[in-house]
Amino acid sequence: MNSPREETVYNQIAQIKTAVEQALSEAKALGATAAEAAMSSTSGLSVTTRLGEVETIEFNQDGALGISVYVGNKKGSASTADLSPDALQSVVKKAIEIAKYTSEDPCNGIADKALLEFNPPDLDLFHPWDVSPDEGIALCQQAEEAALNYDERIINSDGASFSSHQGLRIYGNSHGLLAGFPRTRHSISCMVIGQDGEIMERESAYTLSRLQSGLKSAQSVGIEAASETIAKLNSRKIPTGKYPVIFRADIASSLFSHLVSGIGGGALYRKSSFLLDTLGQPIFSDLVNVVERPHILQGLASSPFDSEGVKTQDRTIIDKGVLQTYLLGTYASRKLNMTATGHAGGIHNWLVNETEPDLAALLSTMGTGLLVTELMGQGVNTVNGDYSRGAAGFWVENGQIQYPVSEITIAGNLKDMFKAIAGIGGDFDLRGSVKTGSILIEQMQVAGN
Repeated sequence: MNSPREETVYNQIAQIKTAVEQALSEAKALGATAAEAAMSSTSGLSVTTRLGEVETIEFNQDGALGISVYVGNKKGSASTADLSPDALQSVVKKAIEIAKYTSEDPCNGIADKALLEFNPPDLDLFHPWDVSPDEGIALCQQAEEAALNYDERIINSDGASFSSHQGLRIYGNSHGLLAGFPRTRHSISCMVIGQDGEIMERESAYTLSRLQSGLKSAQSVGIEAASETIAKLNSRKIPTGKYPVIFRADIASSLFSHLVSGIGGGALYRKSSFLLDTLGQPIFSDLVNVVERPHILQGLASSPFDSEGVKTQDRTIIDKGVLQTYLLGTYASRKLNMTATGHAGGIHNWLVNETEPDLAALLSTMGTGLLVTELMGQGVNTVNGDYSRGAAGFWVENGQIQYPVSEITIAGNLKDMFKAIAGIGGDFDLRGSVKTGSILIEQMQVAGN
């Protein structure tokens, strides 16, 4: 039996499906040759505290229906938060009117019917938490208290936060697809400040899951934030030079975000990617394998279809360093004369292989070099692959951490960095769309003293 909260969400889904159907019907009646409509809705509770005192309590509920109509090869789009019949009729008229003034583009249009997901599987993404503001406040306070009691050098808090949200997305188009599903996301985070003499540092920690039971305890989040902060105190610079570099698991996923940008359809058809014409080519070290598994139950990036209704499916992205696929939505696939891959709106649970059992083993493999735990700045050029970012972390000798390092810059080129991957740890970070462990790169330029 569904809980009252679940009943409310499923009633919402039925209402939104009715609105999407009406919008599509209006579009056809007004002369559109094709149309698609989608609505996302999110609601939930967010709480923040600082030093145990409540700073904010927010309840939010938002959402809007967007429709795109196609009159031949002309496209018009409009949106509304009002789902009344009159408002839906009005927004479709506006979209049709806009289409009249846009240019013809033969690549416009909804996804091919054969690629759509008409029978989406249930991926168990909806686990609502009937949590009260008082309970959220208590969790924040527990995180802060655990952090402040961890070590006398933790002198202040930058706050703790709790969030529990549920959302849903409904998509329909004139091929007869009408589908959607609810999902939830819960999190606890904490950030504290440490001081030793005149030196001060801050660091944070967080836990994230679709299920309440999937979260770490608030106390463990606070302790992690405090231990990370203490570890950074009394950091030093290191001499400028070329060193092996390990990206710790929690930031290693950023390397794959640059891969996503480089093999995304938009960058490819605009010829603004450092990975142009690399399909079927080795772009990584042959140690690297990446697969996509969109249908992992309860997965943070799981989805039965993409934002255009295209079916998601298991894929090999990288096989022994060789690029196996681009990431294409419908428009980009037509521009490139290829087939859409179900990546309109993003990727779905990438799993990176391991070559070492954990971070300790990877440190031992590296021997002497730099362990990076924090990246700063936006110095990444995905057109030519140039990479330069501020960094902090730890200096390692003989596989053992020696002291914290800060105020340095690491630099290279993504194409070289990808091919110089010499090891991947089994210390997987499970809090995002890419499940990867720490990554060892043979050599990077480090600017320090």
